[in-house]
Amino acid sequence: MSLASSAALSIDRPRSLTTTVAERLRQAIIDSELPLGSELSELGLAAKLGVSRTPVREALSMLQLQGMVNIVPQKGSYVFFPTEQDLVDLCEYRILLECRAVSFALARRRAETIEMLNGAKAAMDEARAKADPVAYSRADTVFHEAFIRNCRNRFIEDGYALVSGPIATLRTHLSVPLAGVQDRSYIEHQQMMSAFERGDLVELDSILVNHILNTRHSYVRALQEGLIGTSARHD
Repeated sequence: MSLASSAALSIDRPRSLTTTVAERLRQAIIDSELPLGSELSELGLAAKLGVSRTPVREALSMLQLQGMVNIVPQKGSYVFFPTEQDLVDLCEYRILLECRAVSFALARRRAETIEMLNGAKAAMDEARAKADPVAYSRADTVFHEAFIRNCRNRFIEDGYALVSGPIATLRTHLSVPLAGVQDRSYIEHQQMMSAFERGDLVELDSILVNHILNTRHSYVRALQEGLIGTSARHD
């Protein structure tokens, strides 16, 4: 059989039930349906999702690899709960990856990046008009992923994918409770868009780093003030 014939006989495999469950739970964590640090009962989740415990157990294992879930032997499974050092490390990692991604996206896919940024900005405007913090956080995620997706470097993309779930989750859980954070974030995103459109990489780099550091401050402050997650820690 020729290669052409083999290709013609290929099929698109449907997503597994485990993948579907994992994606639903991942989004529930990101959207704050499941609080940081909350216990995840396999039996309870299976009942809510209308599936058996097996795909739930397998989905939780998948989410553990993504940094979204902590599985503690003999105790149970929990939505991740960051320490202050986790927040510092995560933001430093973002600075390393995003600043390089921005420069590559500007050089390699400028028009496509601008299109994605405009779409994210429009979604932010709509979310602010509706006072919908979860929708705003989703748009915020799309905005930053515009640089990653258009950098044309698969290692940067893969590296960012390792932490994209926790990053998106923290936007919802930690930024939303603090007054004024969204207004500041919105202004900084406008400034980043303007610098990118002008091709001013020096200014863009400065704004992006300052934006991530401001985000880190908000994260740590929200954590210290007990504005997020559950009171229990599971180490």
